[in-house]
Amino acid sequence: MVRYGEIFLKSEPVKRRFISIMTGNISLALEVEGLTHCIETPRGRILIFGDEPRRIAALVARTFGVVSVSVCTVTTADINGLAAAAVEHAERHLRPGMSFAVRARRSGVEGFNSQELGAAVGSAVLDRVPEATVDLTTPDYEVFVEAREFGGFVYDEKISGPGGLPYGTQEEVMALLSAGIDSPVASWLMMRRGCRMVHVHMHSGRFGGADGERNVLQNHARLSAWVPGHPLDLLVADMEPFFEVVTALKEPRYRCILCKRFMLRVASILAGERGAYALVNGDNLGQVASQTLANMTVIAPAASVPVLRPLIGFDKEEIVDRARAIGTFEAHPGNVGCTVAPRYPSTAAPAATIALIEEELDVESLAARAAGTVRRYRAKNGEVEEAG
Repeated sequence: MVRYGEIFLKSEPVKRRFISIMTGNISLALEVEGLTHCIETPRGRILIFGDEPRRIAALVARTFGVVSVSVCTVTTADINGLAAAAVEHAERHLRPGMSFAVRARRSGVEGFNSQELGAAVGSAVLDRVPEATVDLTTPDYEVFVEAREFGGFVYDEKISGPGGLPYGTQEEVMALLSAGIDSPVASWLMMRRGCRMVHVHMHSGRFGGADGERNVLQNHARLSAWVPGHPLDLLVADMEPFFEVVTALKEPRYRCILCKRFMLRVASILAGERGAYALVNGDNLGQVASQTLANMTVIAPAASVPVLRPLIGFDKEEIVDRARAIGTFEAHPGNVGCTVAPRYPSTAAPAATIALIEEELDVESLAARAAGTVRRYRAKNGEVEEAG
């Protein structure tokens, strides 16, 4: 049994479309693992029938849009059938002295209400395990029973899902992906909101660490595992010519601002070529010099499409925790440093000064050149499968 959240609040046509996309994503994930299944979509629930329910549940619990999943015993939608199944579940978990609660729901079934159903099932459990006690507030064990017009369901665990919206319900966006911690989390959060994703990485060449591109490909592959069956593209553009000219500047403190603006310029060109609606980055307010509010105000106009910053209000610890949870955190990333970053970067670069420097460097030509150097990678099901 699959539960979804805010999808239920959509209008009926939108809801039907979102559920159709989500069930399609679930089917893709199960097909990748060779799991035969049948999906039904009664109101408010998605039911998946298959021979390996626990494997199915574990995979479905990684599907965007899913709030929680339970492996259920299917019964008749009457008190006797539900009580018998609940007793079987309780006998496997309840021990003398433990407390329990029955959580009952009824919808579209006549003859009893939810309270009567819960009381009857609770009595049946106590008859079988008389040493147990009832505690509706903080029980040691909970069993859930649902009587619905399409059947009866009993379960005693809920596997949390990522929530959000089904992948593919929103348009394509382009995330700037690095070898670091923040940008993969930013990408994942926008995928979780339904955005179709394409990644772009600005390769530093000899100005970056030797392990940078390896880690980027690893991040890209790991994120693709969250949308099994869907290809996830990565575009890698060459930043080395830009770094060659920016390192010759007399004012090194502006390098980070110029670099971030340049990345947005190049990514905007690539987004335009693909028809992507927005750029995504891992900016986190005040984390580093280029992410002060003053500098972000100077950097943002370099983009020709909206820039989404899903991490803007996160604490660093929250970002690290999320990276660990989604599998993109790397405790030992190797050499991923940047030799261009100045020792004392500006925290409030003047927009007029930046404009003059960019005119001197002819950044538009440099950006067009970088956009023309793109190498393409594709990941699917957690593996980089082809390059071009």
